[in-house]
Amino acid sequence: MNLINLVVVVLFAGLMVGFAFLNRSREGRHLRDIPSFYHLRGAIELAVEDGSRIHVAIGRGDVLSPRGAAAIVGLSMLRKITEVASESDHPPLATSGDGLLGILSQDTLRYTYDALHLTGNYQANMGQVTGLTPFSYGAGVMPLIFDEPISGNVLVGSFGNEVALITSAGERNQTRTLAGTDNLVGQAILYASAHEPVIGEEVYAGGAYLDAGAMHEASLHAQDVVRWVVAGLIVIFALGGLIQGFF
Repeated sequence: MNLINLVVVVLFAGLMVGFAFLNRSREGRHLRDIPSFYHLRGAIELAVEDGSRIHVAIGRGDVLSPRGAAAIVGLSMLRKITEVASESDHPPLATSGDGLLGILSQDTLRYTYDALHLTGNYQANMGQVTGLTPFSYGAGVMPLIFDEPISGNVLVGSFGNEVALITSAGERNQTRTLAGTDNLVGQAILYASAHEPVIGEEVYAGGAYLDAGAMHEASLHAQDVVRWVVAGLIVIFALGGLIQGFF
């Protein structure tokens, strides 16, 4: 089984590299329309213009487990949001509910400011751990939304029931919320409570839609190929079983 997993990973990585080289020779992006991410761009630009702040919540996913995939996307989006809003009077604020994620968010912010030659503008409290349990994390985020000049919330990571506390705080503070998670319970809550819910695997496309790097877009094309392959195999096996049933 480990050998099969290794083969799948190697093939997927090969597809990503292939699409990355292929996309370099094509003009523009070739992605389907997800309005939520385009609205996010407008929210970031508005925050820079009116001197408000974007809040990026990365959730509680352990980066060493499968739940960490959504958090990695959240970190990529944090980097791109910071690049755009770095010179704002109130730069982006990142919150998380895991110690390692808190360190990674601070490191992401520090790296981005260093790359922009704005090292003096970086402050460690831009990346905060607001709680280490689900509801203490959500409860810790709420006062930040009320007390800081937040004009937009971006929730991308692993969230459960506690996400309702964050979205309700955003609603009461009249701030727009874009949100997506890998947790089914969290997805159901966000679909009902977020202004711009990102459904299902769309959450993993955030980096590509914010131009976080060529490999982000390549990974989406690789995922499409894998989906078609899996769908084809399902049809083939289903037809094979049907034929065997007749004979």
